[in-house]
Amino acid sequence: MSPTTHETSPRAGFRRRIASWLYDGLVAIAVYMTAGAASFLIISLMVRFGVFDYQGYDHLSDTITHTSWLKWPNELWKLSWVSFFFVWFWSKSGQTLGMKAWRVRVQNQDGTRITKTTAIKRLLPTLLGLGNFAVLFDRRNKLSLQDRLTGTEVVLLTLEENRGRL
Repeated sequence: MSPTTHETSPRAGFRRRIASWLYDGLVAIAVYMTAGAASFLIISLMVRFGVFDYQGYDHLSDTITHTSWLKWPNELWKLSWVSFFFVWFWSKSGQTLGMKAWRVRVQNQDGTRITKTTAIKRLLPTLLGLGNFAVLFDRRNKLSLQDRLTGTEVVLLTLEENRGRL
């Protein structure tokens, strides 16, 4: 991105951030469900090949839900894939699918692309999108909680700047 583009790109407001967050929430649910289907398949194969049994339950889903040594790794697996989704897109192009649809991009405050490390640091303070509510109280700077903690910003793009691949 050229310095002149950065200087002319205004920071995104609350409504666009929330709209892209809602869109990305649907994608994140799909990623979570797909990761869950994959883990269910893997665990089913492990039962099939005798690695362990149903642990006294009638259905495999009950075994996963009520057996902590299966439940927590399974949940971490699914949440890891959702986290990977955000980190991948934020560090690759600065835009997730929802951000692309609403013409916003996350970047460092100097206009450069964020690193994977910065993207990971943005995950927790994002607080499932709740960090964006800070923009309502900071109308002048339009910085969310995650922006402040990581030295990033979310900018509004023109139609021309938004063209291209993710």
